Amino acid sequence: MRSPSHQLQYPSHIIVMSQTPTAEELAAAHATIYAAGIAMRRAVVGPAHVERSLANASEFSMPIQDLVTEACWGQIWTRPGLDRKIRSFINMAMLCALNRSPELALHVRGAVANGATEDEIREVLLQVAVYCGMPAGLEGTKVADRVLGEIRKENGQKETEKHKGE
Repeated sequence: MRSPSHQLQYPSHIIVMSQTPTAEELAAAHATIYAAGIAMRRAVVGPAHVERSLANASEFSMPIQDLVTEACWGQIWTRPGLDRKIRSFINMAMLCALNRSPELALHVRGAVANGATEDEIREVLLQVAVYCGMPAGLEGTKVADRVLGEIRKENGQKETEKHKGE
């Protein structure tokens, strides 16, 4: 049981229900959390990626897409306390440490969308290398370097322009 001083902080879109919610209350809560999650997911990783992920999901895999949208994006990314850039740094560090390169690439893009600079992304990866091992840091750096190069190319920047404005 929680102490009286420990109050859960819910984002404004979270619906607090009675002890025994009705099926309609549960459905409304899931719909609200999903809507907030899909909006956050699109804002961070881009609408094209989200639409592609949902379109490519099979009947078997759609429940994991729903869970990712509700739990990760709707319940965690929308919480107060950490801004999106900090959450991006945390995700990059964990994904790098776990050697989850495709997801790391996605979250490097998300970090840039959330205002992270190349220097900040590099610092996250250097810290991963020291605390999680050089192979993790090296692989993460390769992934980030590739993604950042793609972003520069998409934005019409040359390699020598990559640090302007940082």
